[in-house]
Amino acid sequence: MFFTRLLSSVVLVVIALVTLLGGGYLLAAVLLFISFVAYHELSKACGIHADGQKVNILEATGMAGIAAYYGLVAFTDSQEAQMLAVLLTMIALMVVYVFTFPKYQSFQVMTAFFSFVYGPVMFSFIYKTRELRYGIYLVWMIFISSWVCDSCAYLTGILIGRHKLTPKLSPKKSVEGAIGGVAGSVLIGAVYGYFIVERLVPEQEITWVFAVISGAGAVISQIGDLAASAIKRNHNIKDYGHLIPGHGGIMDRFDSVIFTAPMIYGLALLLMK
Repeated sequence: MFFTRLLSSVVLVVIALVTLLGGGYLLAAVLLFISFVAYHELSKACGIHADGQKVNILEATGMAGIAAYYGLVAFTDSQEAQMLAVLLTMIALMVVYVFTFPKYQSFQVMTAFFSFVYGPVMFSFIYKTRELRYGIYLVWMIFISSWVCDSCAYLTGILIGRHKLTPKLSPKKSVEGAIGGVAGSVLIGAVYGYFIVERLVPEQEITWVFAVISGAGAVISQIGDLAASAIKRNHNIKDYGHLIPGHGGIMDRFDSVIFTAPMIYGLALLLMK
């Protein structure tokens, strides 16, 4: 299992390097694929379709909304058009609900829209961050703040963890681990900013900005991790999927990244000149 997880991690790093450095349509296409998978995993876990059923019209409507939304993200800069696509997806889901009544329950329609926003829309902020000025450097903060936090929290928790963070939801996570994860992310973010980006952005001091961005991303990444775990516990599943050997599905591997992406994007807009 260890070597399976290691090999999968290496492959994920290579894919991340290629797509994030390349950016543009390549990144948008990869995120579109990831969003389709994440949407299917989450909708299946939350009961949008019956056991054994692959895709129904409700889920297919959500997938059409994902395709339309990413088309607008990739080919336009209009935030209004992208928001309109989100709203029209909700309306389309309600149209399905009304004209197939009583085939679907209201919770299935609400879950379909929730799954559309929770995975695909939030994933799109990786692309949005990459498209910002200095986005080729900023986009890495999404992954640094989440994955470094996860590793540092794990190590700190093993060494000095005493107080449970969420005893009923995730008994192994500790308050000390959470603090250690944030501290580690702040440190690595600052190091990355100082040694890699500082000299490339002469008009602004970058180190403190990246430290703040990384710290805030680390805090919210832990909420993302716990939120994904809570959904799995509510629905009595171990993993969302099996796409990534040793890691589970897209929602298992990228649960924290989903939350850090919009956080890093928003902070970059606020703090970067």
